[in-house]
Amino acid sequence: MYIFVVVFMYATWSSVFSLGKMALEYSPPLFLTASRMLLAAVILLGFLALRNRRAFKLSIKQILSLGLFAVFGMYLTNALEFWSLQHLTAAKTCFMYSLCPFFAAFFSYLHFGEKMNLRKWIGMAVGFVGFITPVIILQKGSEELVSGFSFISWPELAMLGAVLCTSYGWILLRVLVKDSVSPLMANGFSMLIGGLLALLHSYLVEPWNPIPVSASGLIPFSQGILMMTLISNILCYNLYGLMLKRFTATFVSFMGLLSPIFASLNEWFFLGEAPSPIIFLATGVVSFGLWIVYSAELRQGYIRKTEQAALN
Repeated sequence: MYIFVVVFMYATWSSVFSLGKMALEYSPPLFLTASRMLLAAVILLGFLALRNRRAFKLSIKQILSLGLFAVFGMYLTNALEFWSLQHLTAAKTCFMYSLCPFFAAFFSYLHFGEKMNLRKWIGMAVGFVGFITPVIILQKGSEELVSGFSFISWPELAMLGAVLCTSYGWILLRVLVKDSVSPLMANGFSMLIGGLLALLHSYLVEPWNPIPVSASGLIPFSQGILMMTLISNILCYNLYGLMLKRFTATFVSFMGLLSPIFASLNEWFFLGEAPSPIIFLATGVVSFGLWIVYSAELRQGYIRKTEQAALN
């Protein structure tokens, strides 16, 4: 039963990439980032204020950690993502996000001392081989116009930065939760700060007249922002937290490799762009790499320990 909920979550979450690509037709990336983050912050913090006002009592240390999470996990992640999304396909963007488990494992090693063995390194190597294939083969169109190197474009580099910031953001969120900050508070507060940073950045570099959205595009832009906020920030983030009570974080991240397939299908449905067989092939290679990493964690006993802790 719950395995289908995980599948539904990633199938729904992957639609945000296509929705974001459509919203970029009416708004520059920074203003889009700010609008989405601030709307989500109002909803989450408003709900939290009605439900538990004590959650707003934070120490200086917690506020500083929330600030870091806002910068890396919200502002930089979304600003880099939506800028690169102007030049990359939604499926390719979603595929690059499949690298998150690899970077998360690296940051977990640095922050929490989780051991890396040969089997895990082999799994990561296989995953990176699968990743680099579409980066090299599918570089075309607007990506070539902004290419920074012979093998990787600036949008691809920006998306890698978004993936790094996302992975580090999840580590910071883990630290915050361990420090008795509720996930709703951590997400709401960080979205508020990250949204304000993106709004200030947008005001400084993007054309405001009076806002960076034309009058004719205001309605479709508002519809896109509302759908993205409800799907990603409200529905999927809460489903993710719920599934972590049933499965290990490793397993939920492993299931995230379904996202590129769903993104390709969503891109086909929303944007009329046929799925690339390279994306499907590369996803299979990365999936094999993650399976190796996952089986290594099973042997190390991390997953069993997590399951026992969840039952207690």
